[in-house]
Formats: sequence, C-alpha cells, structure tokens
Amino acid sequence: MKRKTLLIALLPAMLAMPAIAQTTDDEKEITVTTASGKNEVIDLPEGMMPELDSLLQLYNAKKYLRVSTDCNLPDVNPTFPREVFVERLSRLPTLIEMPYNEVVQKFIDRYSSRLRRSVSYMLGASNFYLPIFEQALESYGLPLELKYLPIIESALNPKAVSHVGATGLWQFMLATGKQYGLEVNSLVDERCDIVKSSYAAAHYLSDLYRIFGDWNLVIAAYNAGPDNINKAIHRAKGERDYWKIYPYLPRETRGYVPAFIAANYIMTYYCEHNICPMTATLPIKTDTVVVNRDLHFEQISAVLNLELTELRSLNPQYRTDLICGASAPCTLRLPSTAVNRFIDRENDIYAYNAADLLARRKEVSVTEPAPVYTPPRRSSTRSRRSRHRHERTPHAGRSVTIRQGDTLSQIAARNHTTVKQLKKLNNISGSSIRAGKKLKVK
Repeated sequence: MKRKTLLIALLPAMLAMPAIAQTTDDEKEITVTTASGKNEVIDLPEGMMPELDSLLQLYNAKKYLRVSTDCNLPDVNPTFPREVFVERLSRLPTLIEMPYNEVVQKFIDRYSSRLRRSVSYMLGASNFYLPIFEQALESYGLPLELKYLPIIESALNPKAVSHVGATGLWQFMLATGKQYGLEVNSLVDERCDIVKSSYAAAHYLSDLYRIFGDWNLVIAAYNAGPDNINKAIHRAKGERDYWKIYPYLPRETRGYVPAFIAANYIMTYYCEHNICPMTATLPIKTDTVVVNRDLHFEQISAVLNLELTELRSLNPQYRTDLICGASAPCTLRLPSTAVNRFIDRENDIYAYNAADLLARRKEVSVTEPAPVYTPPRRSSTRSRRSRHRHERTPHAGRSVTIRQGDTLSQIAARNHTTVKQLKKLNNISGSSIRAGKKLKVK
C-alpha cells in the first residue's frame, strides 16, 4: 500500500513532464558556425541525451523529488544579449576559467531550452549527490566546480552506462575504474558506488592535473583520455591551450569543455531562464555495516521490512541482489534507523530462506554412469569359454577373479553392479585391487 501511494503521489509530476521521443541526430549533436562561415558538427556528451522519464524512475527521484507547486515562473526561456552571458560567466566563483564563445552559447541554449526539464530534475537531484562530490573533491584539494562533471557525464544517474561501457555517475571505463581501486566483477560494480566512485574520480582528476597543469586540458582528458590530448597538443605544434588544440580533438571532446562551462552556468543562473528546480526532500540518514557472509537483499527486506528498491538505491554497486560477503568483507548501506535492527537480528537475516536465495552449491558428487552389459565373447577352447562365462555372465557365480589391469569400475560394469556395492561386499575402503584375487560380485 505504501508503494502504491508513492506512485500515485508522483503521477501528477510525471504527467506534467513532456513525453520524450526517441533520440534523433538533432538531439545527439549541435552545429556551430565558425568565424570563416563554415558549419561544424559537435557531438553532445551522452549525459546531455538521456530520456527524462528514465531519470524520473530512479528511486531517489520517485521518493524524494516533486515538481514544484509554488514556482510561478513562466515556462519561457528569455533571450539575452551576448554581453549578459559574458558578464555572468565572469562572475562565477570558480578557479577554473569560464570563458564565453559561440560554442559555449550553443550548449547554454541547449540546457536552457530543450533540456530545461532535465535541468529541473538535476537541480533537485543535486541535493543528494553534490555534497558527496564536494567532499571528495575537497579531500584532494581540487576546484569544487568540478562537481558539475557528472551532470554532463551521466545527468546524475548512478546507474548510467554509455555506449562504450563507461558506467556510473562519473562514467568510469572498466580499466580506469580498476586502476583507481574500484572493484568490478560479475556481482559488484563499484563504479556505481556513489561515494567510492566520487573519491576515485577526484584521485583521477588530481593525477591528470599533475600531467597537464591546466584545468581545461584536465577536463578534456577526463573525457577523451590523456593520450588523445597529447596527440592534439602534438598536432598543434606544442600548444597547451584547450582552445588552440580544439580543432585537433575528437568531435565529442570539442564540446566537452563548453558543455562543462554551460553546466556551471545553468546550475547557477537557472532562475534567470525561468527554470524551476524540482522540490527535494532530503533522504533519511544512512550508515553502513560490514557483511562477512553471503547475503541477499530479499533476506534483509523480509526481516527488517525494508523496500527492495530502497536497498538497491542505497547500494547501486551490487549488480544483482546478492552480496558476496564470503569472498571479502562487503559494505552494506542502510537507513540509520535500520542499522541497530540489522545488528540485533543478524542471525535471523542470514537464516531467512537461505536455502533458496543462496543456493550456490559448495560441493557436488559426480553421478556414475549406469552399468553396461557386455555379452561374452566366443572362445575356441573350453577353458576360455568357462573363464569368460564365469567372469562376464552376471548370474554365473558370486565371485570373479581379478585380471591384470582390471579396475573396480570395469568389474562393476561387467557384472551389472556398482563400485559402491563391490566395496561393501568385499570390505574395500579405497580403490586398489590385486590381480589374481577373488572378488565378490553379489
């Protein structure tokens, strides 16, 4: 009933949002006219292309975000002269320079017009994520305006996956994520861990700054990789100004720094463009416990009466609902009010429906094949006929003579019995047998 109420409460907000059509080429790129009059096509960062309705399906959005009911701004994007944008950008309290040009203007226009509903969402969702980003950046002594990188990377979706496999809020590729301490395997993807990925991103950005010493180049390298930036610098005859190596960059990277500048602009001056943030109520406080045994979200949900969707949202690093604590200690994030209950009822949680939810066998036995009857061979002598009849006919006697090279499996197959039965009849504990000895077969 609680879940139905939540969805009903969200329905007016979702209906108020415009339907999002399938992404077209016009929504994947922008066209800029250069000073020489030539049209230049620039790819949009993938974080500027997600469908809004998919963002609204995220747990935090459904539970803690609502369309503002007290915002009286007209849904009209006003126009301003060039000088206004130049002046506003110059007033941003940033260490990283935020210059104006026509490419930056194109990205500001995209955010303030076509993506204004997404900006409304991101302004509301920023209440969940920006404090974590700022803390991670601050711990490495980095400019705090870098907190807006995930806006153009993932549109603040912790489960975002790009067409090349970059994952999470900060869009780490697999190799880079592992290089910066993020575990990725079949059950865990810490690129989706909000806290761990933020600190890994801050570490990576710090390393990039040691390489390039220029924040615009760092931001470009975060998108394209250091090698591509070094190639562009080489093609530009050693120039290290982003705007001078701009023509030698990949199409998406050409728009990456302008998009970053535009994100800083729109997250500051949204009100001037009549964009109303979605109203956010802060999520409940959370804390972590360490799990040292295999555990399934359904076990926690059933015993502690927590929603599965909430557990998944708080722990997006787990690809399935299984926490493989037996492999290595794992962190489980819970509402603070549930932490002590988890500790008090830990044994009950681990025991709940474990046979079905944790059905991973530790040991199995191999089934022996069914005995195959081999008919006796015809012999030219009476003695050979007698011996074959004695050893190969299952009802010829109660014992047989072990031949050189015989194994228990072979004898069992010839006599329509099993190795287990032979061992029991002959009090054999191992598998060693000696040629010439008698062996009971029934």
